[in-house]
Amino acid sequence: AIQGLRVHAGFRIGTRAQGDFSRSADNGFIFSRHLAGVTDFAPDFVGIAELFLNVPYLWGGKTSLGLDCSGLIQIALHAAGVAMPRDSDMLQAAFGAAIEIGDDFGGLRRGDLVFWKGHCGIMRDAQTLLHANGHHMMVASEPLRGAADRILAKSYGPVTGVRRMR
Repeated sequence: AIQGLRVHAGFRIGTRAQGDFSRSADNGFIFSRHLAGVTDFAPDFVGIAELFLNVPYLWGGKTSLGLDCSGLIQIALHAAGVAMPRDSDMLQAAFGAAIEIGDDFGGLRRGDLVFWKGHCGIMRDAQTLLHANGHHMMVASEPLRGAADRILAKSYGPVTGVRRMR
């Protein structure tokens, strides 16, 4: 019997292996390669978030039906073994350390979290933001400058902060 396994989305189940599949306690089947030990965490939470590109946007969503911005980040961090609160304001207060950036957004790097009032995203690299958003109605990747200008123009305000994992 295989015990202490979880699905990559974070659900814990007890299973028994049967070939390429594992049987769950409720007699369902899961492809065994989709399971990981409860202490096996992804080394790159941004890579996990990238797996959700093009998933539909759903305000308050954190399911297969859709994701919102903080749900995307919470799922990705959970897969990396980092527990975080659900909402963007609480996430901003809890995640890493605040870093200063200029108007040019210089000095950002992969894994930095960018926050607006009521919105957040993950930097894929120094210029590219990954975020679940209502403009694209999905998880999208785009230049941070374009996203920040659009969000500001729609009166949601400027970037309120950037946080970096310690």
